[in-house]
Amino acid sequence: MMLPVRRSLALAATRSSRQLFLRPRTSFQQPLRFAAAYTTTPRLRQNAFHSQLESDIPPLKTASPQSPQTLTEKIVQRYSVGLAPGKKVKAGDYVTLSPHHCMTHDNSWPVAMKFMSIGASKIHNNKQVVMTLDHDVQNKSESNLKKYRQIEEFAQKHGVDFYPAGRGIGHQIMVEEGYAWPGTVTVASDSHSNMYGGVGCLGTPMVRTDAASIWATGRTWWQIPPIAKVTFTGLLPVGVTGKDVIVALCGLFNNDDVLNHAIEFTGSEQTMRTLSVDDRLTIANMTTEWGALSGLFPIDAVLQQWLRAKATTSAMLNPDLNSRGQFTHAKIDELIANQLTADPGATYAKSLYLNLSTLSPFVAGPNSVKIATPLKDLEAQNIKLDKAYLVSCTNSRASDIAAAAKVFKDATKEDGVTPKIADGVKFYIAAASLVEQREAEETGDWQVLLDAGAQPLPSGCGPCIGLGTGLLEPGENGISASNRNFKGRMGSTDAKAYLASPEVVAASALKGRIAGPGWYEKPEGVEKVIIGEGNGDFVQDKAMSVEEALDKLIAEAESMIANAEKEVLGEGVAAAAAAPAEAEVESLTEILPGFPEKVEGEIVFCDADNINTDGIYPGKYTYQDNVSVDKMAEVCMENYDKEFGAVARTGDILVSGFNFGCGSSREQAATAILAKKIPLVVAGSFGNIFSRNSINNALMGVEVPRLVQRLRETFGEKALTRRTGWKFEWDVRRSKVTVTEGEGGATWSQKVGELPPNVQEIIAKGGLEKWVKSQISS
Repeated sequence: MMLPVRRSLALAATRSSRQLFLRPRTSFQQPLRFAAAYTTTPRLRQNAFHSQLESDIPPLKTASPQSPQTLTEKIVQRYSVGLAPGKKVKAGDYVTLSPHHCMTHDNSWPVAMKFMSIGASKIHNNKQVVMTLDHDVQNKSESNLKKYRQIEEFAQKHGVDFYPAGRGIGHQIMVEEGYAWPGTVTVASDSHSNMYGGVGCLGTPMVRTDAASIWATGRTWWQIPPIAKVTFTGLLPVGVTGKDVIVALCGLFNNDDVLNHAIEFTGSEQTMRTLSVDDRLTIANMTTEWGALSGLFPIDAVLQQWLRAKATTSAMLNPDLNSRGQFTHAKIDELIANQLTADPGATYAKSLYLNLSTLSPFVAGPNSVKIATPLKDLEAQNIKLDKAYLVSCTNSRASDIAAAAKVFKDATKEDGVTPKIADGVKFYIAAASLVEQREAEETGDWQVLLDAGAQPLPSGCGPCIGLGTGLLEPGENGISASNRNFKGRMGSTDAKAYLASPEVVAASALKGRIAGPGWYEKPEGVEKVIIGEGNGDFVQDKAMSVEEALDKLIAEAESMIANAEKEVLGEGVAAAAAAPAEAEVESLTEILPGFPEKVEGEIVFCDADNINTDGIYPGKYTYQDNVSVDKMAEVCMENYDKEFGAVARTGDILVSGFNFGCGSSREQAATAILAKKIPLVVAGSFGNIFSRNSINNALMGVEVPRLVQRLRETFGEKALTRRTGWKFEWDVRRSKVTVTEGEGGATWSQKVGELPPNVQEIIAKGGLEKWVKSQISS
């Protein structure tokens, strides 16, 4: 018979032979899952605010100095504080981050109010903080202008770098002014901070409360996500852009393949040379829509050439700056001398590839980035257009404006008169920054678009976030070069929004229907887009398949051993052998005084996956700082379902599908649910930033995929919001949920992730802001 110790030895031997077979090849692992405080996987401890809990955490084992790291891990290593000597950070680690820079925009005043409310009076490092005004720049109301004045005065008082309304979109400013520097960690209280990855800077979003913490202490907490490698092969064809690349990735890998991952893009030098820095910024920007927390490009020759050009221009235009400039050749020399690259053998949670040579122009939509269609297929449908937009930090740089202008230049007849946009179409343009607009003006491209009938808007977010002039009306079709086309994002929920490259947007405005300029040159022999798992290298991917086969063998071995134990020892003895593990799972969580041991209520089911923060809390209210709690409760979930407010009741348990709370970083997505007096959200999975916002704002949440499955099996036909009559109970002490499937229905239970005392304390205090305040006052 096989005793437990022999079972362990047998499995160890199987794994050892697997390792011997594979050496010295790069190690690959199955995807890891992380969900902040929300998970169905039991664990011993959850760190909430690492910089404040450091003394409570046992020392981590020092990793081997030879442990290979990804580029993401290496950059995080540089900006982590309080690490044990010799510690090498890896995916999954909680770290205390001291980011190179932290940017806030129109939300700077709410952050300042949080900062002051926690008792802070001085910014820890004013050179770390950048403030820009970019979201609601068309709003000339006294309340908005007052807020803008308050932000500017606060910045001046604390000596913070400040950029006024009309100067540009914050993310573009961070790049063009050199704040987002290669090899650094730079964060912003905005979900499109991923864009900084286009210049080799690890950019990731933080929420307002995190920003206030960084202002006060210079630090915040972060868990390093699982890291995915995306390999590009081939060469980008003529007529295909970075926008087509990311639209294709979002639409073709559309099963949450990189949800809550950090992405590293890579490829051969020849391949990567076909992706300009502007293309990379676009791709990195929209990794947010793909579900990722960052999108990092390598610090390679393409980037170095771009930096050199910036440094030369800076030296010519600002000779008095010398070494004080953001872009200098000396600074670039230092970057190259200490260049960071991923180590050979670094571990990635997953690997995907896309053959750029097989890509053609793509369009996303309608109303979803997960729907990607080749342009030629949509052209054949003759989709009438009402509005076109060349706006946003995604695609309104000078190169994008030039591409759009070329569409009209190519259509100019012999008389030299620029053709006009189609009758009935409105075409809105706004540069990513004033710097980019001036460059477009100097080349004449800006004027070409004005002559064609385009309507200029101030440099800012505007229609992209559903603010200001030119929003979509009910029944209209719009096409935009921006990054989001969620239902209701750019105007009416009854409109259809598509996303495409600047040249496709311009060609569509010219022709009055979704259309391209005809620039695409299809490579010989290309019939379909080639994508897949792995690196796109047959030899390496075959090796990966061998490892996956070995993983399967190990799983089969474990099953055979378990069955043998049952046959030889009997069920009771085999169960007893597993008892120690079961006892560990059944361990009780300490409950702080005053924190509820159980949370229970009736389930109200919103049967949809990927309900984004626009659906939970409409963007038009996001930058109104005087919205009452009652109003927040009234509009909660209205972009998802206008009837939600009438169906949901106080004390309900809100249950939804997978990736709940994806999208932007607005904290109101959590606070609006609390305003509706819903104490707990249950989902198949959560968007990472929603998880963070929930903890920081005292909203409880837990992942129970089985519950979502049972609800869908039971109720069949979808309803946007449904009262189920089912009861849900979360036993916090036992880390267990119990579901009663209606009156007289089945009752079942399962273990879920622990809500440990440190997270309870944050929630009990009313959120991270109040918790930090209590720490300061004590």
